[in-house]
Amino acid sequence: MRLTQGTFSFLPDLSDEQILKQVEYALDKGWAVGIEYTDDPHPRNTFWEMHGNPMFDLQDPAGVLMEIKDCRKAFPNHYIRVTAFDSTHGVESVVLSFIVNRPQDEPGFRLVRSEGPGRQIHYRIEGYAAQAKPEGARY
Repeated sequence: MRLTQGTFSFLPDLSDEQILKQVEYALDKGWAVGIEYTDDPHPRNTFWEMHGNPMFDLQDPAGVLMEIKDCRKAFPNHYIRVTAFDSTHGVESVVLSFIVNRPQDEPGFRLVRSEGPGRQIHYRIEGYAAQAKPEGARY
């Protein structure tokens, strides 16, 4: 199961050349770029760990790619994403984010439905990683 978060998550993984083009686009727009990583990609976990500081003054996309490679080396089994921030409105708003690294095994999530009093239906998202069952033995 592929995690689908961010701009290009439904496409095949981007190559380093394609990542470089997207970073170049963001820098041309004047956006600051940051690199984040996590081992818990739950949809409600919006605060990933920062790898270094946001690159507010960087103008060379190759520098961002170098930081991405450093992050991949430090966290090979984590999700890594690039985020671009637009500060023109006085706040740091994420205007672009995309995943640049995935772990070999993506456990994924399932939707759990339960019925409460008065036939109320409740839904929650549960990570397969919490079950520790291998793919193919989850259902």
